[in-house]
Amino acid sequence: MVEHEKTGPVDWIVWGFSRIAMWAPAFVVAIMFYEVIMRYIFVAPTLWVNEMSLWVAGGIYLSAGLYAMQQRSHIRITLIYDACPRWLRRSFDVISTLCILTFAFVLIWGGYGEAYDKLMRWETFGTAWDPPIPATLKPAILFALLVLSCQAISNLIADWNADPQSEDPAEDFYIPTEDQPDGNTRKPAGR
Repeated sequence: MVEHEKTGPVDWIVWGFSRIAMWAPAFVVAIMFYEVIMRYIFVAPTLWVNEMSLWVAGGIYLSAGLYAMQQRSHIRITLIYDACPRWLRRSFDVISTLCILTFAFVLIWGGYGEAYDKLMRWETFGTAWDPPIPATLKPAILFALLVLSCQAISNLIADWNADPQSEDPAEDFYIPTEDQPDGNTRKPAGR
């Protein structure tokens, strides 16, 4: 996949944060591996690994959604979208941005009180290790929705006068040709 170009300050923020967050799954795998070693080899299970992996996975989920929005890799029915004239594509983009903004506004409006209370109480998870997962992830969800809204507006502005790009599903597949650079002759797909 070729990354979409960064067209504004929101793109740079999301892209930069995503570059840091892309290492988080490796961290989760490492601590889970540590837990397996401690539990089954040394018979000394940890109290913190499960909650830490949930905590980090929540952040991964939020950052992945932001990155998907920045890259415009969210779900779009390209067969219909690509067949439409530019004015209708713009209409679809405006409608989808308004839907995103409405969704984000409603969630932020409805969740602000609870997120604020959890943060001020420093609410914890209620387990033996007791990390402040609710106190950190609830406000992070609302913050991610705010950034997602800004990213949707940034995408709409950047794409408004950009040349229309069509998706070609054939680009996702490698179809070998008759003469390969390595000297081998292969039969193309479909023959």
